[in-house]
Amino acid sequence: MPLTNTQYDSIMRFYAQCQADNRRKLEERLEKIHRQIPELAGLEDSITALQVKKVCLSIEGDEEAMAHSQKTLVHLNKRRLELLSAYDYAPEDLELGYTCPDCRDTGYIGSQKCHCFLQAEIELLYHQSHLKQVLDRENFRTFSYSWYEGEDLEIMKRNVMEARLFLEHFDNQFQNLLLLGDVGTGKTFLSNCIAKELLDTCHSVVYLTAFELFELLSKAVFGSNRSDDVYQQTYPYIFDCDLLIIDDLGTELPNSFTVSQLFLCINERILRKKSTLISSNLDMESLRNTYSERTLSRIISYYTIRQLPGKDIRLKKKLSQ
Repeated sequence: MPLTNTQYDSIMRFYAQCQADNRRKLEERLEKIHRQIPELAGLEDSITALQVKKVCLSIEGDEEAMAHSQKTLVHLNKRRLELLSAYDYAPEDLELGYTCPDCRDTGYIGSQKCHCFLQAEIELLYHQSHLKQVLDRENFRTFSYSWYEGEDLEIMKRNVMEARLFLEHFDNQFQNLLLLGDVGTGKTFLSNCIAKELLDTCHSVVYLTAFELFELLSKAVFGSNRSDDVYQQTYPYIFDCDLLIIDDLGTELPNSFTVSQLFLCINERILRKKSTLISSNLDMESLRNTYSERTLSRIISYYTIRQLPGKDIRLKKKLSQ
């Protein structure tokens, strides 16, 4: 999951391109504005010179001259605003714009990665893993009830409604989902439907099969150098993304490590109020026996649990061809 140097450089090139594009836009905008308002260039030069003079006067301690300069500066700024307004411009039009105002197109706020950088990481990894193509095929638009009938159909309609409510309240209500069901009943498909909706609205979504999750955590914990990038970046990915999807829980080889790490993952995201979606072929009793009573207790307390009905849809599709 953590980026390689090549992937990191790719994102940083994107920020460099954003900075270059925004500088070019500013230069073109300023050229147009100064062409329309010839008086503005001289006015701005006067304002800049006066601001420099104020700094010098402040150092010298000449308060009377400072007051006079401030009064003149207020007059010049007022005149600048009048000129801009007369041509339907705002003071911001004279300043450099940013694709992401929070990090000013650097990718970092202080020493921390900006939310736009984290989103760029996730989208890059999705693109390179071809999951984007999967989400183009598996989404609410392509979802079909034709494989369900009778009571199963009604149950599935309620499950889809639950998924849509999950999305509707995602930004203002902390919630988690556990999807249970036999192999091929649509758990991954419904998870992908939710993932696509959130990705399309610029939320950070990390999708991992249970095997991938525990393999990633194993490398972070047991890697040769716990200070390397894998260790440093793994937990922020897993703990801080807007939605973590753990698919096919129970298909991995369970052991004391997977049990402890699953509890850590679930508990930490609950504490941070970060939503998690888990799908599993196991029933509740099997989950308890495999992952411990305390893990199941967290799930029962903080997760909406839904059972997907029916038999293997993939088999039904194959037989219908």
